[in-house]
Amino acid sequence: MASTSADVDLQRVLAEIKAGGSEGITDDVIQQKIPDLTVEKRLQIFNKLIAQGLLDIFHKGETLLYKVKDPVINEKLKDSDNEEKVVYKIIEEAGNKGIWMRDIRFKSNLMPTQLNKILKQLETKKIIKAVKSVAASKKKVYMLYDLEPDRSLTGGTWYQDQDFEVEFVDVLNQQCYRFLQLKKEKTANNQNGPQVAQRLACATPKEVRKFITDLGISKVELSEEDIRTILETLLFDGKIEQINNIDGSVMYRAVTPYIAVAGISTSPCGVCPVFKNCSFQSTVNPSKCDYLTDWLKQNPDSGF
Repeated sequence: MASTSADVDLQRVLAEIKAGGSEGITDDVIQQKIPDLTVEKRLQIFNKLIAQGLLDIFHKGETLLYKVKDPVINEKLKDSDNEEKVVYKIIEEAGNKGIWMRDIRFKSNLMPTQLNKILKQLETKKIIKAVKSVAASKKKVYMLYDLEPDRSLTGGTWYQDQDFEVEFVDVLNQQCYRFLQLKKEKTANNQNGPQVAQRLACATPKEVRKFITDLGISKVELSEEDIRTILETLLFDGKIEQINNIDGSVMYRAVTPYIAVAGISTSPCGVCPVFKNCSFQSTVNPSKCDYLTDWLKQNPDSGF
């Protein structure tokens, strides 16, 4: 059976919407891609696609977007009632930043008991998932099952199961500083003068990242932004300085701190919550402290 002109137009519009991917596409873009279709014809096609269950419509700010529905999700939602579809729609619009249960309840006008039941059903069908946020570990946000949570929820590289990786960050901090120190030492006696030596001692976040990657101390792949975060901590500690280039790029260089860091502040004693109760006559005794013993082995020149 030969395709009609209306069928051809529908397939053309559908192809453009599919090309828009998960981000969706606006009517203005479709008009630019298919200028021979009038507004009336496009509206007829949109309505037909919606009636066939092939099209999703959602807002992003003030912009109306069209997106092709996932056939797998369509199948999973086939026997769902209207309330379940409404909740799914609200969660879908939240993207990979997720949405709190309170906000879902506000947007859907559903009672807590009913909403809890719907959320459990959608989780069981693996349509949505609950994700804990590092900002509020006792609360959960909901998002589509296949989405990768935003860094603002997971904490990114520095968190594992909502716990801050103190030791990992400390090791990276030390190694980044070590790299810049070595670079400074190698260029200190440069024959072309102090200014050239200072310039050669500089390193970009990309160079520092390569050094850390080559060391193999990280089980996760670190981005330049991750390395820049570590370098910022060194900058605040006064261990390095930042050089802003004319082209807008940034470099870093090790410097000699104006004030020497006291040994006590870098030892476990500096952050010990029972430090005031510590003495050789007390139960909290420095001679029996495993943390201090281990630290002294690693820092024999600490002055303790």
